[in-house]
Amino acid sequence: MSRLRSALVFFLFVWLLPAGAVTAEIRVAVAANFASTLKVLAKGFRSETGHRVQISPGSTGKHYAQIRNGAGFDIFLAADSARPERLEAEGVGVVGSRFTYAIGRLALWVPRETGLGPADEYLRFAGFRRLAIANPRLAPYGLAAQQVLEAWQLWGPLQARLVKGENAAQAYQFVATGNAPAGLVALSQLRAGGAPAGTYRLIPEGLHQPIRQQALLLRPGEAAEDFLRYLGGAAASKLIQAAGYLAPIDQ
Repeated sequence: MSRLRSALVFFLFVWLLPAGAVTAEIRVAVAANFASTLKVLAKGFRSETGHRVQISPGSTGKHYAQIRNGAGFDIFLAADSARPERLEAEGVGVVGSRFTYAIGRLALWVPRETGLGPADEYLRFAGFRRLAIANPRLAPYGLAAQQVLEAWQLWGPLQARLVKGENAAQAYQFVATGNAPAGLVALSQLRAGGAPAGTYRLIPEGLHQPIRQQALLLRPGEAAEDFLRYLGGAAASKLIQAAGYLAPIDQ
């Protein structure tokens, strides 16, 4: 009899729970440059809704391949617009859910330099041994770095000195650990660590294609849809801009 009473109490408790009390876990494949910002956003989202965000950082190119092969992510936060657009066109993801959540900025960072002049002059005349960039084939920040070097006619001359990270975060780590004395890195990576050592120079936006970082809902779900609405909201936008991104231009 006591077991029956306990069961009835339990089911009555569950039945009376408000809908918002049911929590879920959202699996997000996120570009490495945005991972630290996403952690802050995920914390705020959880405090509001109770839903947890499981973060899987990596290169946009690798995430694209994983998603095409059936990886169980709910949301894709890419560092470009091309791959989310491609997935949507290929029938992977929810049509009409794609939007730009941030515009990335690229910077030349020299940790041990305090009197850094124009970025192109440093790259052209300084005697550095290595320059870290993200891999242009996998990471949009790497493609942007290549476009900048091509615009300055330095892509060919600097080939022997380039060290390529798998993603923007790894390119940043090459410089932060001293394995490369300079790097073309995401501004957000510099902001994430507080005041960066040395000096950095923002790269003019006109030298590379805009780094439009787009989100795509990969499978329908109330919690995932709620998070994308949260990501596109005013509070999240303010935090994203403070983290070193420009406001989305298509919202």
